[in-house]
Amino acid sequence: MKATKPSIGRAVDQPAAQVRFYLFHGPDDAQSRALGQRLVQALGAAKFAIAAGAVKSDPAALADEAGAMSLFGGARVVWIEPAGDEITAGVEALLEAPSIESPAVAIAGALRKTSSLLKLAEASPQAVAFAAYLPEGQDAERMVMAVGRSFGLKLAPDAAARIAAAAGNDQAIVTQELQKLALYVDASPHAPKALDHAAIDAVGTDTAEGDVLRLADLALSGEVDALAGELARLPATGSDAIPVVRSLQRRLIMLAPARARVERGESPDAVMTSLGKALFWKDKAMVGRMLAQWDAERLARVAERTGKLERSLMFSPAPEQAALGETLLAIAREARRR
Repeated sequence: MKATKPSIGRAVDQPAAQVRFYLFHGPDDAQSRALGQRLVQALGAAKFAIAAGAVKSDPAALADEAGAMSLFGGARVVWIEPAGDEITAGVEALLEAPSIESPAVAIAGALRKTSSLLKLAEASPQAVAFAAYLPEGQDAERMVMAVGRSFGLKLAPDAAARIAAAAGNDQAIVTQELQKLALYVDASPHAPKALDHAAIDAVGTDTAEGDVLRLADLALSGEVDALAGELARLPATGSDAIPVVRSLQRRLIMLAPARARVERGESPDAVMTSLGKALFWKDKAMVGRMLAQWDAERLARVAERTGKLERSLMFSPAPEQAALGETLLAIAREARRR
């Protein structure tokens, strides 16, 4: 069944016994993972990871794992990430199994409306499907406050709005920043502390040394020299790689449908006007140039390459800074072709 924003919290915090499969999809992977983790906590379970490729090659494997008793007797949740249509046959077997011991969770990212996995999950009373989108406005502020509370931070609305804007409303980046800020002010759930603008000024994501999110815009704008300079200043550990990739994905999510409208005959000015509050005022000129630089086909290729980069970084024990730089520079050189 298809879950709504008002109903998804109850679905994961008070899981129904008949639900065997949870599909969290959409562009906000961080929200999807957080929902999956809430389910794990509600069940008092441990995560048992299984690769989508294993389910694809042996569709019975998912039902077998979900039906198996835990070695140590505790509850389990079978976790598949990243997932896509390749696990559809496995999920069908799971839903048709006589009984199971453990539900399964799939983190799927963006899925097409024609996705066989999405159609299966939405049609089954034994499944829950929810599309996670980046929050906006007061929803983004509430998200920041909720994440802050988990680290023992008390945030006023203006501080929450500032962090949300600096992180592009991405919960993964917000979590990373608030964890760092909680350490800075010595906050914990048992000893909450107020988070003020002075602390954010000191170590927040919108400080000059932490402003890695502009790398995506430099790449899509074709600013090869400026991008190379910024990449040289990144820490060698590669800890900023995932936030940079997520920033690139957010910009692509904005650009792709806008460019498609231009190619269908709408004027670029009309398309830019319709973006409205989705853009900071200072970004409008830059995004307008991007619309002229990129066509829909090339944006799709960039999105595909970015998705592969994200998966390689997430599942590598040590993210490779070289892979990030190579991809961003390749995008920047492609942007200069027009």
